Amino acid sequence: MIVITGARLIDGTGTAPVPDAVVVVEGDRIQAVGRVGQLAVPDGPGVTVFDARGKTVMPGIIDAHDHVSSHGYGLADRLGLTKPLSLIHLETAAILRDTLACGATTVRDGGGLDLGFKLAIDQGLIPGPRTRIALGFISPTGGIGDRTTASGAAIPPPPGLPSGVADGPEAVRARVREMVRAGADVIKTATTGGVSSARRGPLDAEYSRAEMEAMVDEARILGKKVMCHALGGPGLRTAVEAGVHSIEHGGYLDLDPEIAKMMADRGIFYVPTFMVYVFHGSERAGAAYMQSRAREMKDHHIRSLRLAMESGVKVAMGTDAGGYVHGQNLMELHLMVAAGMTPMQAIVASTRTAAACLEMEHEAGTLEPGKLADLLVVDGDPLDDIALLQQRDRLHLVMKGGEPFVNTLAAVSTVTPPPGL
Repeated sequence: MIVITGARLIDGTGTAPVPDAVVVVEGDRIQAVGRVGQLAVPDGPGVTVFDARGKTVMPGIIDAHDHVSSHGYGLADRLGLTKPLSLIHLETAAILRDTLACGATTVRDGGGLDLGFKLAIDQGLIPGPRTRIALGFISPTGGIGDRTTASGAAIPPPPGLPSGVADGPEAVRARVREMVRAGADVIKTATTGGVSSARRGPLDAEYSRAEMEAMVDEARILGKKVMCHALGGPGLRTAVEAGVHSIEHGGYLDLDPEIAKMMADRGIFYVPTFMVYVFHGSERAGAAYMQSRAREMKDHHIRSLRLAMESGVKVAMGTDAGGYVHGQNLMELHLMVAAGMTPMQAIVASTRTAAACLEMEHEAGTLEPGKLADLLVVDGDPLDDIALLQQRDRLHLVMKGGEPFVNTLAAVSTVTPPPGL
C-alpha cells in the first residue's frame, strides 16, 4: 500500500482543489481519497507513506492523439529507409519509456504503432503508457493515408500494419475489418487533407458521405469508434454528419459554426492538437508549404477552440507531435491555455475528458476510489502556472497502475511485513 499525504489535490473532475489531501493506493487501484484529519492515514506492515506537502497530486495525463513510432517528417524517415527496422523498433521502445516518464500515463496512438508494442507494455516487457492504437489511416487513393513516392508509386506499409487505402463503401468496410483483425482499438480516417500533405490541403475533401457512413457503421458493428482527421470545409461536415466519435485538429471549425453545435448535440469530441501546428509553422517543418499553411491556420485554430467551448463541445487533449518531438506531451496544456482555456479546463481536457474520448472514463482520468492509480505529483501549483508541468525536475512522481515509474519523493514511513508473512 502507498499513501500520498499533504499534497494539494486536483482530482480531474474540475472541482476546486483540495488542500492537505490523502490518496491511498492499494495494488493498481485508488482505495481512498480525502483530507488529512478527515481520512485516516493507514499504517502498519507493507505501508509506504510519502509526504508531498507543497506539491500537487493529480491524474496522469492522457494524450488522445500521438504518433509514438514516428521518427521524423522526412520521406525517407517516414518510410523507414534510413535505419534497420530493429533499431527503429528499439528507438520506439525508448520513446514509449520517455513518454511515460514525462507524465503521459495513457496515449491513443493515431497510426504507426502496432499491436506488438501494446502487448509488450501490457506484459511488462517494456515500460510505457497505456495505449489505444489505430494502426494506420483509412483513406482513399491519393488521400492523406496513401503512402506513395513523390511520383505516386504505392509503398507497402510496414509489417504488422495493414494498408489503409480503400475506395467505395464496401472496400471501406473491408479495411475496417482488417484493422480490427490486426488489433486496432479505434479506427482512424481522414475526410480532408492536411497541413503536411503535399497534394491535399486542409480544406480539400476526401471521403464521401456514403463511404464515411459505411466506415462508422462497420466500426460500430465491431465495437469500435472512428477518430477522424478533419480540418475544415465540406470534409469536416461530412465527418460530423456521418457520426464519427472524434474530430482531430479541426483548425477551420470556425468557418462553419453550425458544425460545432452539431458536434455538441451528437457528443462528438474535439481534439485540437495545437502542438503539432506550432512545429509545422516553425523552421523545423520540412517544407515551405507546411509552414505557410500552419501560419495561415493559427488564428482560425484558436477561434475554433473557443467556438467549440462556447458551443459545449467536449474538448480532449492531444498533441499529434510525434513526427517532431517525443516526451514533451504536457506542452499541449500550455498551448491550450494560451488559446483560451483556463488551467483547470486544460487539466480536465487532459484527464477526465480525454479518458471519456478513449472510452476509459470508468477506469482512468480522475482520482477517485476504485479507479486505476495513474497519477502525478508535481512541485508547485499548475493552476497558477500550467507551464510547470513541462519541467521534468518538478515532476516528483509518475505512477501507473500503482507502480511508481518516476519517484524522487522520500518515504517518511516504510513498514514491511516480517519474514515469512
